[in-house]
Amino acid sequence: MTAWVHARGAIPLDRPVVMGILNVTPDSFSDGGRFFSADDALARAESLVAEGADIIDVGGESTRPQGATPVDAAEEARRVLPVIAGVRRRFPEMVVSVDTVKAEVAERALAEGAAIVNDVSAFRLDERMAAVCAQSRAGVVLMHSRGGVSDMATFDHASYGDDVVGEMLGELLPRAAAAERAGIRRESIVLDPGVGFSKRSEHSLAMLAELPRIVDTDYPVLVGVSRKRFLGEIAGVRDPAQRVHATTGANVMALALGARIFRVHDVAAARQSLDVAWTILQHEQNG
Repeated sequence: MTAWVHARGAIPLDRPVVMGILNVTPDSFSDGGRFFSADDALARAESLVAEGADIIDVGGESTRPQGATPVDAAEEARRVLPVIAGVRRRFPEMVVSVDTVKAEVAERALAEGAAIVNDVSAFRLDERMAAVCAQSRAGVVLMHSRGGVSDMATFDHASYGDDVVGEMLGELLPRAAAAERAGIRRESIVLDPGVGFSKRSEHSLAMLAELPRIVDTDYPVLVGVSRKRFLGEIAGVRDPAQRVHATTGANVMALALGARIFRVHDVAAARQSLDVAWTILQHEQNG
């Protein structure tokens, strides 16, 4: 697939696409509370744009591994809608994604100018979500997870057999098929294997090592490894904010194995490293 089609156009996939994370929450695992006010969030959005983000992903409900607390749709909308509207006013060409599992929040965010819905439940948790996205012709990210908001990033559901990636695809591909049946265009669907969600470190590593199997589904693949716990375990880094280099290593390998969209906290590091790696890969292919 050469482009990811969304509600306001299309994003070419002929180079790495960087999605900058903008958490408007008090309790996200790495940056909770830092950008909770609208003014702080918009200042952060300016930084993400300056660092080279292709997409800004605005989220108002944490799914952190320890003690994530679900919020109702009204509160989530209160958090994200002013930020989405502000980003669209300040950067009218910027593609904005809303990170939500709630159809009501997605619908209102799309009306404010969001073009993509990033659903960490792959439409499992709200049966209206597919219809909302189809009606608005939104781009969608369908991420593999198990359980609800409060426990999907824990190990509560991290039980797999010998073929972890096969099990993941067996659960995620039917969600993509259902999205298409609901009227979402195939070229609007991106798959996210859900690294760190309902997966122990060995499961997350399998997702990355076997990315070509996921790429072979012919859906574009997004990886979200930024600052995650399994990277800290490998690198021996306890503080999530200090896992930039570990994140870079995982992203570059994921690019080489076929991922094209990268959801990150540290946009400048991702932009530079992925662009260099991509140039080398292209040179190798064309040499």
